[in-house]
Amino acid sequence: MERLIECGCVAAKKSSQIKSSRLGLGFEKLDRKAFDPEKAYDNVADLGVKWIRIQSGWQRTENEKGVYHFEWLDDIVDNLLCRGLKPWICLSYGNDLYTEAAKQVYGAVGCPPINTEEEKTAWYNYVCALTRRYKGKVKLYEVWNEPDGVWCWKHGVNAEEYGRFVLETAKAIKAGDKDAKVVGGALSGDDLAYVNSMFRTGASDYIEYFSYHVYTWNEYDVFKRVKAFRGMCDHFNPAIRLIQGESGSQSRSDGRGALRRGGWTPLKQAKQLARHTMADLMTEVEFTSYFSALDMAEGMRGTIGDKSSYMDFGYFGVLGAQFDDNGCAVGEYSPKLSYKVLQTICSVFAEEFEVVDLPVYIRCQHSERVFGEDVQDNIISAGFRRKNGAEAFVYWYSADLMTTDFQSTISLQVVPFGRNIRLIDLMNGRIYKIPTEMTEENDGAVALNNIPVKDTPLLLTFGDF
Repeated sequence: MERLIECGCVAAKKSSQIKSSRLGLGFEKLDRKAFDPEKAYDNVADLGVKWIRIQSGWQRTENEKGVYHFEWLDDIVDNLLCRGLKPWICLSYGNDLYTEAAKQVYGAVGCPPINTEEEKTAWYNYVCALTRRYKGKVKLYEVWNEPDGVWCWKHGVNAEEYGRFVLETAKAIKAGDKDAKVVGGALSGDDLAYVNSMFRTGASDYIEYFSYHVYTWNEYDVFKRVKAFRGMCDHFNPAIRLIQGESGSQSRSDGRGALRRGGWTPLKQAKQLARHTMADLMTEVEFTSYFSALDMAEGMRGTIGDKSSYMDFGYFGVLGAQFDDNGCAVGEYSPKLSYKVLQTICSVFAEEFEVVDLPVYIRCQHSERVFGEDVQDNIISAGFRRKNGAEAFVYWYSADLMTTDFQSTISLQVVPFGRNIRLIDLMNGRIYKIPTEMTEENDGAVALNNIPVKDTPLLLTFGDF
């Protein structure tokens, strides 16, 4: 990048400005009083994301049969809305008032109300009451969380059982708010047999969206999963749209949860966020949601009376936290490098865009910068176009995230149709002009010779993107 001419920096979109319509953030676990959301609202709003995933907290809301205490959730929903953020609610986890097994499980995680008529009726009434209360404020409701994992469906994973649960929960959602949209899936894995069994129950006729989670250090997995799930939805109900509901990685190697035990650092976390988020934006997902806003105790496998079982800290947050002896976040939440990366991407992609093929061709030339040849293989790239006609082209070298730091050169031939070309480093928001000695014009086409390529996304912009 040292050969380029720095000419600015991406300005972060503040909370009063337009939000990035295809980017979201997980703000879950609020029902367990694990952290103080008041300390996080403004930082989250200043990221520029639009969608915020929260959980409904049935056990916290209904701790006396038939009596609902929504005040705590009102406060969260209203605080998000007043900052221009759109909450979508994951209806998940059980209630030990109705489910015997939940009395032994921390937070009633993984105890769906499906065994007795009393459980089913109580869940139906609760969902109706919740969607009725937030009519006009919340539009999307997701049915459960990771039901294809034994940690969230503890009595044994069963796709048909979950499909019927989706169907009945969808009826309750619509009974409370006929205009609400139902999200099914929230799957942690990629088992198409599970999706097939789930959809064959008729659940595909009751949902508008299918959500999935994908935690990976290899962004090629993103494209494979979207294609497979898109194909399943097209077979059963082509009107279903996709939501990438959770992705992320940790900033430390001693965290619990997904991708644990990897040699994670703040830099690797930021790289993973940048590469995965851009990969999602290349696909047809309605929006992509990064997990999560904050470091927190996961508590997914906790049991009552065993404190150590739910002191399982995950360091997925773009905001870092310190924890007390009870696993509660204390002090102020501090932005990590991943926060800056997400903020930059949100700012650049704040307005609507479409994924398009652009007149960009990767060439291979000799490069004195590397005493060899330009990179032309293992490049991930895509073009984007805004309604104003401005275009952009993102590219990066897909090096092994866990073992390799990579930078080299690449040569491209582009047709910018008379518009100025700029290069944005999405890791830090810096904007560069490409020196004339690195360009060569020929009848409207421009050769960009030996420009930088890294293992993180760089964005060529043509016009006011």
